[in-house]
Amino acid sequence: MKILITLFLISISTITFSSDFFKLKDKTFQGKDYDFSSNKGNVTLIVNIASRCGYTPQLDGLQKLYEKYKSKNLTIIGVPSNDFGGQSPEGNVEFKKFCELNYGVKFPILKKSIIKGSGKTALYQHLTSNAPTKGEVRWNFEKFLIDKEGNISNRFKSSVTPDSEILIKSIEKLL
Repeated sequence: MKILITLFLISISTITFSSDFFKLKDKTFQGKDYDFSSNKGNVTLIVNIASRCGYTPQLDGLQKLYEKYKSKNLTIIGVPSNDFGGQSPEGNVEFKKFCELNYGVKFPILKKSIIKGSGKTALYQHLTSNAPTKGEVRWNFEKFLIDKEGNISNRFKSSVTPDSEILIKSIEKLL
């Protein structure tokens, strides 16, 4: 009986947890509303991105990943941040142009955001508090993988590239 009650409580907490992601809202680089409920049924990869970082060439790999899997319901969302060494000083529109011109980025990009510390956005409060590995984002291009139900399935360090086997296998498993 205790096992059944435990399983029931776990299933309830999973349902509550997953719906929290889909309740989040943010703004695009253009200032338009972005509602994460639009990602229901999709696997979502959220990446904090920067224009002047050693990891910036990952934008090319992220775009290739997006092109390869978007028809299978993968969404990639870039979140520009200037929180790490001032490596994204430009405004929202300039940042988007940089990504498009230099890396052909077509995946959604949100507005520039604070992603660490007490002023971080609701999205990053949720991600850093509910990921399998909790805690602050440590650098640009850290990745959070979210399943179709809104659960954070995995968190990847900046050094895990978009073409890395571990990331691709994790995405394919959820698709």
